[in-house]
Amino acid sequence: MTFFLPVVVLWLLSGASAKVVTTFENQCDEFFVVKKTPIIIPTPAFQNICQMLNGVVYYATLYDTSNKIPLYSAYKFEELIKCERPNAWYIEPQLDDNNAGANMALQCTKDGGKQALNDDYVNSNYDKGHLAPVYQASSNQCAKATFTLTNAAPQNKSFNRGQWRVTEKNIANYLNNNCKPYTKYIVTGVVPGKQIIGKSVTVPSHFWTVYCCLDNNNKCQFSQGYIGVNKNDPVQQMNVSALEKLLANLYNFTSFQLFASSTKPTRKRKIRF
Repeated sequence: MTFFLPVVVLWLLSGASAKVVTTFENQCDEFFVVKKTPIIIPTPAFQNICQMLNGVVYYATLYDTSNKIPLYSAYKFEELIKCERPNAWYIEPQLDDNNAGANMALQCTKDGGKQALNDDYVNSNYDKGHLAPVYQASSNQCAKATFTLTNAAPQNKSFNRGQWRVTEKNIANYLNNNCKPYTKYIVTGVVPGKQIIGKSVTVPSHFWTVYCCLDNNNKCQFSQGYIGVNKNDPVQQMNVSALEKLLANLYNFTSFQLFASSTKPTRKRKIRF
């Protein structure tokens, strides 16, 4: 899918890179509806990452260093094209070393104290499940930018290649065919579970995703949420408010807000799978 509308930035570094920032504001907030991030209780373990490749920011990730998985990735959908699937996976050096450069590095160069490594997935029976999906990438460079372990969490193989893949494709087809007049935003995330693989990498209990087709008046003309248990069971479809309530319960938060209240959807349309 071309989930991602990239943003060119002035950046002196070349090659694969990402940047850990104190706040998404004025850094890579363009991937959030009206530049407002989901409202989540912050903790020192959460790190904001602007995911960048060759001077282009493709999406934003909130990374949980205690569980060594992303909490969510936020991005824009542009159009459907077929991208090549890369093989190499990168990590974010700045998560383990504040003085490190912004360039992504191969896993063998770091100890993985605050993030997952390729080795953590070996013999785990879990896929590296993309949050910002390669299927939804708008270019080969964008597809390559999704192959960072800060954008992946352990996903049941049958679920990743079955029900969740179907959900990703159907959402992309719907947005491609029905939301062309609008700016299309997506946030995809996980709920940390109790199981771990490798060196303390948490396996999510759930994967979820939500979209908003934003009009020129900053209103979500269409929006919908989806959530599935991390096994090959059917994915639940629900409105954004219902998903927010469910996620608040799963995260044990008092409340959870995915989109700014001012963008409250005027219409809700279900995708028939």
